[in-house]
Amino acid sequence: MKKTLCSTGLRWLWLAVAVVVLDLGTKQYFMQTFRLYESVAVMPFFNFTYAHNYGAAFSFLADKGGWQRWFFALIALAICITLLVMMYKNKASAKLSNVAYALIIGGALGNLSDRLIHGFVIDFLDIYIGDWHWPTFNIADMGICIGAGLIIIESFFPDKNVSPQETKKQK
Repeated sequence: MKKTLCSTGLRWLWLAVAVVVLDLGTKQYFMQTFRLYESVAVMPFFNFTYAHNYGAAFSFLADKGGWQRWFFALIALAICITLLVMMYKNKASAKLSNVAYALIIGGALGNLSDRLIHGFVIDFLDIYIGDWHWPTFNIADMGICIGAGLIIIESFFPDKNVSPQETKKQK
């Protein structure tokens, strides 16, 4: 049977595009509307706070002089390429893994574009309890985290396409 793009997991790439568009659109809004570090209370536990992140998650390596920009850009590209290959090998019906990969790709591309254009990632979502604040994040970060969570959830369920005999052979 001939493999078409619609028969593979690449059918779900529309979700990656949606994440990128939503992410870049919201970042553009906050760049144009807020001053750096300006914060607006939305709820008793949630602010919009415009920030720049020169590092990775939790500002990891943010103070290392600039080389991390290219390091994280290369990691994002490698992850995107790897997940695209995995999506191509997946059937379109493997919804959970394809959705997870698409969310991660969309998030990685959203943050990658920030790194390449600005040299930092734009963050604006600030969740807190009292004086404790979770590190500020963005839509791309949400896509990456939700995608990673879906991969973890999926790992708890057996693969329906593998017969019991194949499972025994793998062990």
